[in-house]
Amino acid sequence: MRAGSGGSLSGVSRFYVTTPIFYVNDVPHIGHAYPTITADALARWHRMMGDDTMFLTGTDEHGLKIQRAAEENGVTPQDQADTTSKRFRDAWELLDISNDQFIRTTEPRHHVSVQELLTRVKDNGYIEKATYAGHYCVSCEAYYNDGDLVDGDHCPIHERPVEWLEEENYFFKLSSLEKELTEWLTSDTVFPEGKRNEALGIVKLGLEDVSITRTSIDWGIPVPWDEDHVFYVWYDALINYATAVGFGSDSAEFERWWPHAHHIIGKDILRFHCVYWPAMLIAAGLEPPREVHVSGYLLLGGKKLSKTGLTQIAPADLVADFGVDGYRYHFLRDVSFGPDSEFSYESMVTRYNTDLANTLGNLLSRVATVVAKKCDGIGPAPTADSPLAPVAAECYAKAADGWSRFQTSVALEATWFLLRETNAYLEKHEPWKLEAGSLEVADVLGDALEVLRITAILASPALTRASTSIWQAIGLDGSPTDQRLPDAAEWGGYPGGCSVTKGAPLFPRLAVE
Repeated sequence: MRAGSGGSLSGVSRFYVTTPIFYVNDVPHIGHAYPTITADALARWHRMMGDDTMFLTGTDEHGLKIQRAAEENGVTPQDQADTTSKRFRDAWELLDISNDQFIRTTEPRHHVSVQELLTRVKDNGYIEKATYAGHYCVSCEAYYNDGDLVDGDHCPIHERPVEWLEEENYFFKLSSLEKELTEWLTSDTVFPEGKRNEALGIVKLGLEDVSITRTSIDWGIPVPWDEDHVFYVWYDALINYATAVGFGSDSAEFERWWPHAHHIIGKDILRFHCVYWPAMLIAAGLEPPREVHVSGYLLLGGKKLSKTGLTQIAPADLVADFGVDGYRYHFLRDVSFGPDSEFSYESMVTRYNTDLANTLGNLLSRVATVVAKKCDGIGPAPTADSPLAPVAAECYAKAADGWSRFQTSVALEATWFLLRETNAYLEKHEPWKLEAGSLEVADVLGDALEVLRITAILASPALTRASTSIWQAIGLDGSPTDQRLPDAAEWGGYPGGCSVTKGAPLFPRLAVE
């Protein structure tokens, strides 16, 4: 089955998409928002496709990093988690994120799930006790070998000095699962292919057993078979994806959703999601995730957007200038899923003005104005043999393929190609010069209104607000998100006879300050 598709042996098409869960040591920035908006747009698309859809995001609230952040702020770890988790929920509400669940790793249901899954791993012979010593990055919550470090003692991700930690831990026998991991990774599971090869490279270099518990802190989920230990944060956090769909509490719900799990992650956590996590599941007697989609970094001045550097930008700062739709469209259209992408305020303004203000906003304004003058404000129906009909069909096929492959930029480019072709169609026929009430003016304007109808549907995963405004402006009832694809994208759906209204500019032009 192709990447990103739904599907089920039972015949019911399901789609379960997850974001990483984010640490609550500081406030959210646009690097956190990118995978969240991507997952949201995909969930919205699959809902329109009629798929039974589950969209999960949340916060990661245990570990040394959170404990130290709480100490620095003079609060308890739980207070730190409560306050910062709410900031993430507030940010996602601002961005119209439509998650079905928001999970917190401090929830009781998650404690049950973690203890159940890792007890299964232990009972199956994959956990043993030993002493561990190594270089530890608190920000990563991860150990590094000497060869991984930069300048001798700096984390390669956060560029900060690591710490030497030594303690008695329980270890996960990762080294015994190289064959099973290789089999999983050589199937269509990790995308893009380069990231799949990177994960395979980690396995082929040889796997070492990994520490999964701590005794030096108590801010974590207790190990049920040894009260002196808590589970190390990654081996708590990763299990959230299973917790949310019923593992440890509702086996039928878990069986319903887990075969359709699609994880969206950043490349910095590839090892954990594409090696450790599937290995844990296999060791517990469970199936690995169906797919893992790995994005690159968002960069500012060549550096990864980060809480710990000087590259933190809050989503609200950009929403204030571009609006929610302008924000969402930029990151879904200009950031290609997979490679690193450089963020630029100036390029965001250019994309907003070119695609939203000019191509889409001006088309709606122009059509509404001419319908008012030439058709007494009543939108005519499209023609069955319009030259735009095959263009619309081709653009839908490309857009649907882009969404199915998690390539949001490809999907939106296909939609905007249809808009550009429609603007060229109007320029060619110049309906503003044609005789009012004539058949020719009705045909041209009806075709343009049909394109606006189709666009309101196809663009709605990105433009959560403007799509509804377009739908209402061309006189349609309900909402574009109520429509079901692919039927709703077929040419000829605009009924004609609807009141078309010209309101305020959909996307007022912006200037770089």
